[in-house]
Amino acid sequence: MDNTSAPPAAKAPAAVAEPVPTAWHFAALLAGNVALALGPWLVRLADTGPVSAAFWRIALALPVIALLAWREGRKAEVGRPPRGLVLLVLGAGAFFAVDLGSWHIGIEMTRLGNATLFGNAGSLILMLWSIAVVRRMPQRLEWLAVAMALAGAAILLGRSLQISAQTLAGDVFCIVAGICYAFYLLPAQKARASLGPWQVLLLAGLSAAPLLLLGGIALGEPVWPREWTPVLALAVTSQILGQGLMVYSLRHFSPLVIGVALLTQPAIAAYVGWAAFDEVLSPPDILGMALLAGALLAVKAASTRPRRALPETS
Repeated sequence: MDNTSAPPAAKAPAAVAEPVPTAWHFAALLAGNVALALGPWLVRLADTGPVSAAFWRIALALPVIALLAWREGRKAEVGRPPRGLVLLVLGAGAFFAVDLGSWHIGIEMTRLGNATLFGNAGSLILMLWSIAVVRRMPQRLEWLAVAMALAGAAILLGRSLQISAQTLAGDVFCIVAGICYAFYLLPAQKARASLGPWQVLLLAGLSAAPLLLLGGIALGEPVWPREWTPVLALAVTSQILGQGLMVYSLRHFSPLVIGVALLTQPAIAAYVGWAAFDEVLSPPDILGMALLAGALLAVKAASTRPRRALPETS
């Protein structure tokens, strides 16, 4: 947020400068989505278990994120955050751990395009949460988003059941991940009023990493990699580059543009699934993915519209 001083009384008020996106910002937005879309492929390449791969994704990135958070705190010149706020973000990190662990398990069991779409379902959950808690009247685009999401999910889940019960279970794990991601975002967004994005990511990672390590051990997974390249690439692409480029670019774009960019993730994941794992998409698969992707886009578009509250009831 820009800080501007009050102008002299004799002059007209100065307009607050809005962030103007450049080609670099747009390139960063697309590159961030591409980096995040490669995550499911790298999870499959890792020779650890899926939950253990999630642990390494966070743990290997923590030193870099800690440095960025330290620089962020010095630049903002803020004191130590309140204890309650720290505990809130640490609690959010527990949901982040369940999100990543469940999503990585689902990635191993279903198609990459499905995993990416269902893993991004958090924005739909947040929309429904907003309607229920804030008690406001849903907009037309939101009704459309719900209808498209239900139809797309039904098609994709039905197709997964036709393939095998395992792929259906993988979809369910990814849906659970999307729900948990929403409950990670809710307290994280509240904390963003006082903390920088890297500080929030650091605290959440410090909470999530040990939980994921314990989860991988409890599941009997191989934890220590024999080949470090996939987990190192996962930490760099998903946790540092993906998150970093998104943090850099998001404030320069409207939710609609962000929603359109978000749709590149399932497209790239589906292509990687076809190229690397022979995951062929049938016309019903493409229709289901298009409906669910359209639902995510409608949610982003609806977030730019004025909202009407529900009438009070006695």
